Order: sequence, then C-alpha cells, then structure tokens
Amino acid sequence: MANGHGGSRVGAGKKKKALVDKLMDGNPGKRPLTVLEFSDTAKLEGQDMPPPKEYLSATQKNGKPLMAAEVYEITWQWLAERGCAQHVSTQLIEQYAMAVSRWIQCEESITEFGFLAKHPTTGNAIPSPFVAMSQSFMKLSNNLWYQIYQVVKENCAQEFKGSNPHDDVMERLLTARRGE
Repeated sequence: MANGHGGSRVGAGKKKKALVDKLMDGNPGKRPLTVLEFSDTAKLEGQDMPPPKEYLSATQKNGKPLMAAEVYEITWQWLAERGCAQHVSTQLIEQYAMAVSRWIQCEESITEFGFLAKHPTTGNAIPSPFVAMSQSFMKLSNNLWYQIYQVVKENCAQEFKGSNPHDDVMERLLTARRGE
C-alpha cells in the first residue's frame, strides 16, 4: 500500500466498457449508466474547426510542405461528423497529425534513400536510421490514435463502423509517393 492507490499498479484491471457497448448489450449489470451531461455550459455543437497551427504546414528541408495540417483537418472533420470534436483536445489532434506526417516523411526518405546507409567513419553499410524513426513515429501515431478513438468509443451512443482517418494513412502515404 506504499504506492498510494490500493496496492495494484495504476491502470491495472478490467477496463470500463464503452457506453455504446453497454446500451447494445441491454445493460447486463443493470447498474445505472453514467452519461455525462453538461447543463450550464456553452453550446458546443456546430463549433468551427480551430485553424491548424502554422508549424503543422511548415516547409520541410526537402522543400515539400509538411502534411500535418491536412491530417489535422481530416481528423477534426471526422470527429465533428461523429459529434466528438469538442471532447478531444486540439493538442491531441495536433500531436497525432504531426506524428503521422513525420511517419510519412520517414517513409518517403526510405523510398528515396533505401534501407541501407553508409557508416560515417568506416563506410560500411548500416541500416538506415529512417527505418527506426519510421517505426517510432508509427508507434506514436498509433498510441495517439487509440487515445482519440477511445474518446469517440466512450461518447457515442450508437455503434460506429466504417473507415476512419487512421485507416486512410497508408493511402495518403501512397498518394504522396506518386506526387499527387
């Protein structure tokens, strides 16, 4: 009990079931469902998308614009269509957009320079550093997407199926490679 939270690891245990899942299962536990309702707040529906920050579309060293602003706009629009844009912080969407665009940038570099690089002192072939960076940015973007999607899952009263911006990341990468 020295850790201050009852002896178990923080975040351990069964995760809460999403509201939509409880509703679809007919609330098998018959416990009262917790639905967040904010009565004395400003009307959040129909809000305009906050404009993407300038750094999300800065010009990269290779002269191409960073794709983060586009990813940001697509993700925000997807959230707004589901009525969840007001529940996800702008900073989280920006972080996700930047991670995706950096992953795409690394993948473009791998395509341009290959999987191998030249060691700076020995001249021997070594694995390209872009491969490890790409994997790191992909992991980061997946983790950020899971956070965004969890908000959608927990706040939608009906089940959601269909494509989402994260599923379309590979398509954006392929389109960027073709130069479209």
